[in-house]
Amino acid sequence: MTLNAIQRSSLKRPAAGRSCEADRKVSAKRLLSRMVRIRAAVIQESQAIVEDWTPKVARRSFLPGAINLAQYLTFRRHDLSDLQHQLSALGLSSLGRSEGRVMATLDAVCARLAEMAGQSAVSFPTPLDFRNGKRILRREQARIFGDDPHGPGTRIMVTLPTRASEDRGLVADIIRAGADCLRINCAHGGPEIWAAMIENSRAAAADQERACRILMDVAGPKCRIAEVCAPKKTRLYRGDLLMLAGRMPAQLKAGDIVIRVTFPAILDQLEVGARIFIDDGRIAARVERIESDGAMLRVEQARSKGEKLRHKKGLNFPDTALDLPPLTEKDLRDLDFVAENADLVGFSFVQRPSDITLIQRELAARRGGRPVQPLVIKIETALAVRNLPDLIVHGAGQQPLAVMIARGDLAVELGFERIGEVQENILWLCEAAHVPVIWATQVLAGMVEEGAPSRAEVTDAAMGQRAECVMLNKGPFIVEAVRFLDNVLRRMDRHQSKKSARLTPLELWIEPQGARQAREAGRT
Repeated sequence: MTLNAIQRSSLKRPAAGRSCEADRKVSAKRLLSRMVRIRAAVIQESQAIVEDWTPKVARRSFLPGAINLAQYLTFRRHDLSDLQHQLSALGLSSLGRSEGRVMATLDAVCARLAEMAGQSAVSFPTPLDFRNGKRILRREQARIFGDDPHGPGTRIMVTLPTRASEDRGLVADIIRAGADCLRINCAHGGPEIWAAMIENSRAAAADQERACRILMDVAGPKCRIAEVCAPKKTRLYRGDLLMLAGRMPAQLKAGDIVIRVTFPAILDQLEVGARIFIDDGRIAARVERIESDGAMLRVEQARSKGEKLRHKKGLNFPDTALDLPPLTEKDLRDLDFVAENADLVGFSFVQRPSDITLIQRELAARRGGRPVQPLVIKIETALAVRNLPDLIVHGAGQQPLAVMIARGDLAVELGFERIGEVQENILWLCEAAHVPVIWATQVLAGMVEEGAPSRAEVTDAAMGQRAECVMLNKGPFIVEAVRFLDNVLRRMDRHQSKKSARLTPLELWIEPQGARQAREAGRT
């Protein structure tokens, strides 16, 4: 059969057209009945959540996000996978992109199903109903990270090295390459260094007529290696034994390996069998026994060439419900500076709504009646993931809020095999709340450190375009990495908007007009 014959055949009405139409009407009625039930359940169940949340929402501009988040949570309690295929077969929305507009999507599908079922007309949502969630999210993105009409849709955040306090040229190069927000990690340096970093950053941004926001990230109760006692050039291998201690033992045997931790109180909370991860999971160990001087750990995972123990590297305790204050004494001292000088405040290791209430109270006490700064909460533990809806409401209900997916700690806490699933869930939840997301941890890490990215890193950076901001860490090739990321994000903007593919022409397979004309001329 020729191509023309195939095309003519596909346009013919089937012989059993009336029967097909009747089948579609029956299918539409059945699906409409199910959709109406789902819609009613979403309204009823979400109302109870909204009533609980409303007293916590002093910032009324967030109320649409809180309502939509409650609707999304109740909507996603249903298994909709089989329903999606049936709706798609009728040419309708498969409900897979409803995050920012739950009720508008449900109303649109119900209206079309009613029309197909031959029932009385149902009011169809307005275009504004569909656009409002995206509009609010973009507004919040601009409010927190600034508005750059000439840059990619996703903002770029860069962690500044300490030498940015002395090298204004470096900061200028980072901003020129495409950075929209500069991050200062309060775990390093102090007020004098931070002040110099901020002065250089604002001067460099002003010279380029750019608005570059400053995020100051208070460290929180992150347990780190405070000191290592070990033979020189020691590497840890599977099967090695080491001690976790609150202070160095008075006597050490030759060959002993001891790690002193920054939070000794953790040792009293450990139990035999508990897992401990060191340096973002590069070393995995398990508590073998508890001694008077500390906990003895047996290494269960390390590369075959071994792993070095480095000062200030983090430790994770996924099997232990750590009872630590959300703000340390150092954090409270740092907040004196942060409240006066930062554009954005980063809050590490937030886990409970009461943690957010605490930092809001501490910031308000230092702001002296001035508007509160936007808050960036870092999601780093399993408990924070479980509490995320309440964390969002407690935060965004009082001030502009962004959520950072700290994927390194999350991968260790939840298991590396789950991080892909969890980061997607967080993206969906935040879009439903109209809250911006920061895609963080080891983005283009190879390029930042070595000058060249891996294929996996480039794919990861491209995936980050679905967030409102991507964070790069410091390193010797940071300027080149920012420029590279800016290019990747611009390219992805052409093809993707959140979960939706943008059907722009596929230029890789479109023959330039001149080449086609030349080829045709060569045939004649």
